[in-house]
Amino acid sequence: MKIHEYQAKAILSRYGVTTPRGEVAFTKDEAREGAQRLKTPVVVVKAQIHAGGRGKAGGVKLARSAEEAADIAAGMLGMKLVTPQTGPGGRIVRRLLIEEGLDIQRELYLGLLVDRSSGSAVFMASAAGGMEIEEVAKQNPDAILRETIHAAVGLQPFQARKIAFGLGLPAEAVSNAVPFLQALYRAFLDTDASLIEINPCVLTGDGRLVALDAKMTFDDNALFRHKDLRELRDLDEEDPLEVEASKYSLNYIKLDGSVACMVNGAGLAMATMDIIKYAGGSPANFLDVGGGASAEQVKNAFRILMSDPSVKAVFINIFGGILRCDVLATGVVSAAKELQLKVPVVVRMEGTNVELGQQILRDSGLNFTVANGMKDGAEKVVQLAGGAR
Repeated sequence: MKIHEYQAKAILSRYGVTTPRGEVAFTKDEAREGAQRLKTPVVVVKAQIHAGGRGKAGGVKLARSAEEAADIAAGMLGMKLVTPQTGPGGRIVRRLLIEEGLDIQRELYLGLLVDRSSGSAVFMASAAGGMEIEEVAKQNPDAILRETIHAAVGLQPFQARKIAFGLGLPAEAVSNAVPFLQALYRAFLDTDASLIEINPCVLTGDGRLVALDAKMTFDDNALFRHKDLRELRDLDEEDPLEVEASKYSLNYIKLDGSVACMVNGAGLAMATMDIIKYAGGSPANFLDVGGGASAEQVKNAFRILMSDPSVKAVFINIFGGILRCDVLATGVVSAAKELQLKVPVVVRMEGTNVELGQQILRDSGLNFTVANGMKDGAEKVVQLAGGAR
């Protein structure tokens, strides 16, 4: 689950991470009033969407008076902001952060994430702040510092000093950097975050480290422990089909292709998307209905797939274990009849009650294509979707 910048800063500040003073605004008047309360020569008006690259897209602007902030807010609220992370569809700006301007001397990058190769949290840092870290890694990988954190002891002071000196901070700023970095790690650990990214983290003229931007992403599987964090979810920032899928405990991610996939098991779902690409097609989604899905869940999953107007064919690829093939077939037939199916559907089933499942499909009177294996299914569905592209 992602949250907005202003929400992330509120969480980080509770742990002792220094952030700029700021207020969220939903209207032009609230932007004006927020700027007046800040009482600084310069304020920053920042669009709040779940995507980076806002500044280059016109989503971050400076104002030198409360009236100018209000005028900027009026033009920014309701605009469609298109960044490399939003895709061509963009995101509608519904809220703003009105923030104090700072005396910025340097811009740095700080990030905390889970490193699956080591099974540990890792601190990443770079003196090239304000840039996309992917570009830094591509152009100059040696510019990124990495510090692995042992789960039993956490981020130690010597590690924080190592990062600070590695970033080239002046000696007087290092003493401030140690508690700053340790506070970031505590926030990461306590909230079950999967990512904290501060880009940029700035060094001010008076030697302070300040989180000028903040991104936090949380492990969905741990949200049952954090009722307060669940309430920060902004459904307007999520794909409507993904929101709908979450209501039925379905793992769904929308993609840009034309072949919809319904699979049980994340590994099989990834392999299914791969083999569709290998056959020359393009998957329209990732959808894992889970090992123990009911006929009702399968029905809702199929309905969600059919709600995507870009879908030209559907590939159902199921290994019947806990989810028996007859249960799957019953749910698919029920959904297809209810939705008055208009696109071809290819079904590949193996496992428990596979003969019964195939019989249910044949007796439905609907135009299902039964595949003999994954490769055969992928080739058939790509052809039915319009051929290789």
